[in-house]
Amino acid sequence: MQKNYLLIIVLAMLPIMVVAQFSISGKITGNDDGLPLTGAHIVVLNTQLKSISDNNGYYEIMDLNSGSYKIKISYVGFESQTIKINIKKNASQNIALQPSTIMSDEVIISAIRATDESPNTYTIIDQAEIEENNTGKDLPYILKSIPSIVVSSDAGAGIGYTSLRIRGTDLTGINVTLNGVPVNDGESHSVYFVDLPDLASSINDIQVQRGVGTSTNGAASFGASINIKTGDNNPNPYAEINNSFGSFNTLKNSIIVGSGMLNTRWNFIGRVSSIKSDGYIDRASSNLKSAYFSGSYYGKKDIIKAVVLLGDEKTYQSWYGVPKDSLETNRTYNPAGEIYDKDGNFLGYYNNQTDNYLQNYYQLHHGHQFNNKFNIASSIFLTTGKGYYESYKNGSKLTSYGLRDTIIGNDTITRTNLIQQKWLDNKFYGINLSANYSTERLKLSFGGSLNYYDGDHYGKVIWAQVATLDQYNNNWYFNTGKKSDINIFAKARFDLNDKINLYGDLQYRNISYNINGTHDDLRDLTQTHRYNFFNPKAGIFYKINNTQNIYLSVGIANREPNRSVFRDADSSQSISPEKLTDIEFGYKYERNSVLIEANLFFMDYKNQFVMTGKINNVGTPIFTNVPGSYRAGIELIAGTWLFEIVELKVNATLSQNKIMDFVSYVDNWTTWGQEKQELGTTDISFSPNTILSGNISIIPVKNLKVSLFSKYVGRQYIDNTANIKRSLGPYFVNNISFNYSFETGFIRKIDLLLSLNNIFNEKYETNAWVYRYYYDDVEYEMNGYFPQAGFNFMLGVNLKF
Repeated sequence: MQKNYLLIIVLAMLPIMVVAQFSISGKITGNDDGLPLTGAHIVVLNTQLKSISDNNGYYEIMDLNSGSYKIKISYVGFESQTIKINIKKNASQNIALQPSTIMSDEVIISAIRATDESPNTYTIIDQAEIEENNTGKDLPYILKSIPSIVVSSDAGAGIGYTSLRIRGTDLTGINVTLNGVPVNDGESHSVYFVDLPDLASSINDIQVQRGVGTSTNGAASFGASINIKTGDNNPNPYAEINNSFGSFNTLKNSIIVGSGMLNTRWNFIGRVSSIKSDGYIDRASSNLKSAYFSGSYYGKKDIIKAVVLLGDEKTYQSWYGVPKDSLETNRTYNPAGEIYDKDGNFLGYYNNQTDNYLQNYYQLHHGHQFNNKFNIASSIFLTTGKGYYESYKNGSKLTSYGLRDTIIGNDTITRTNLIQQKWLDNKFYGINLSANYSTERLKLSFGGSLNYYDGDHYGKVIWAQVATLDQYNNNWYFNTGKKSDINIFAKARFDLNDKINLYGDLQYRNISYNINGTHDDLRDLTQTHRYNFFNPKAGIFYKINNTQNIYLSVGIANREPNRSVFRDADSSQSISPEKLTDIEFGYKYERNSVLIEANLFFMDYKNQFVMTGKINNVGTPIFTNVPGSYRAGIELIAGTWLFEIVELKVNATLSQNKIMDFVSYVDNWTTWGQEKQELGTTDISFSPNTILSGNISIIPVKNLKVSLFSKYVGRQYIDNTANIKRSLGPYFVNNISFNYSFETGFIRKIDLLLSLNNIFNEKYETNAWVYRYYYDDVEYEMNGYFPQAGFNFMLGVNLKF
């Protein structure tokens, strides 16, 4: 059965041509002065057909079937207009747009986003698609259909700690921004979507750029960037009550209210959400709360927007994984919180083996438009985070926590059971500035950002079975991380003519990072690092005709090591920053509701950090630079509408991901040394050579949409040795969703959502870790795998007033 589904996906990648007859063309101008509008967007609603006006304001949409269509025309600084047109022959339709009486909030993010005629590889997830898939799972699962992505859940059900990789790069190498404000943690470079529960309910759209992409704010884009835009200036008041429930006692509740436009200038939005789930893995529970508030002022020349996002999470730890030998007998086994007596007898579980964290985002944005050619935008932000994870430790050495050995009679107690908390208390704040200037042929953006991270790391022993009372609640370690990041960029697009435009992007980053204090193993971590990076990008876009275009781009990104690299390295270890040279070549065909894209990429890494098995002088595994590695492949995308009731969207990524001249190190517990293994060219871990994704949606009756989503992910190696014994097997997962909407007299709209996930009950794992060692010349390993849930469901009822 799986082979049949794979065949469907492969066949769907072939060009699908639908015979059509007519076209519509015309000129887009401003109503006030009659001048042509270059770059206006013309979209045929409920199809994939669209066009962009050229330098003279002309547009053309070809191969329309006979029938009635709604066409939406939009242009920054002008009121969007939707017209209805009946096509029976080739038609001509000139459209004059009215200048907007208010400024659009698109100016806030326009400097860091790619556009239709940019030489960039990107995908946009709009609000409608987000709503169709929003039943409470974390944001990575909303993005699961974009090309080259693999998602994972520690709890196995998509709620709690989740992660994603794009082209094999995890979230430490993916730049994430929220309204242009950096989200990546300043030290770890990672993003924890568990701290942003139900963010999807407040998102307007998401742009995902693959590869280096355009210059942005915050962490380096080393594999992709995710730009999230929240809020919506809905002109009418509204309210929503959204409820979902399903497998594993999952329950999501949210209330959303919007004021609409007050006095034609003011707009307010509020949301409160609660999500609870037991998780698929044993005791992998989540208790998540969040709130979102925004207030906006829209003037003719100015916009001021304040955003507050509050997140509170409590999850039972499920990040240890399931040992490989338990996958067949007990796939939901969770070793976290196990309690043993001194003889090793199992006594039960510690019920507060939890992760607890509060993270709040505060943003204030301002945009000002001087005229139709020039505008500026600025943002100030503050992100605060504070929390801890609590763990029960069996037979821990007292001196490892800075505690004294305890003497009872003639006995000296050196080990005891205890409960520890590891805390993080941080602040991240800064300012973004950008300016945008455009003429008929030139579009120029320049600006930059300055941000500062200040984090305290410390640990407490809150209980010990045997210890003197005066030693409780003292910090057994304390260290600080302080980091400043300055970014300056300038980017320009110049139209040589109606067919060719050139793109250039220059960015300079200055990073200063200081660590002071002791680590949890009582080592001194004090160190200082400084970096200056220059990241140039260039590209060319060629419009072959009204249905086809190609582009070529080259970009360079440099990235500083994250905290864990510095923390675990030997003082004598040479640490070099990573460098990526990314070459992208793309082709796009759009005609008569048919979309075909092909993107070739070559990502060449210098000094990429990977795990080799090497350890530092206290036995902790460390990341080391490998001189050469690369990712190369092709992304194929296709989509079409058939008979106005069937929508087909598929994508495939075929790639090679290699480390050149890889050297592996394995601990030898007999000699207390390490065994060196020269393996030559190997596969980069967690980088499948094949990823296929397909979605078929059918509208059998009015207001009912039935969708089948299928995802195939090829083999992934757990480490960089390319040994099949240490790998995740290929998996093929299928989900079915039902979306039905209807209107009533009192409730404006009722949406019913049913999601049936993993309908064939596939047994698969999406993540894992492994530790290898030799003992008496025999190789052993410790490992943990993260199995995902079998068949499960979610049912949602959304009431819109």
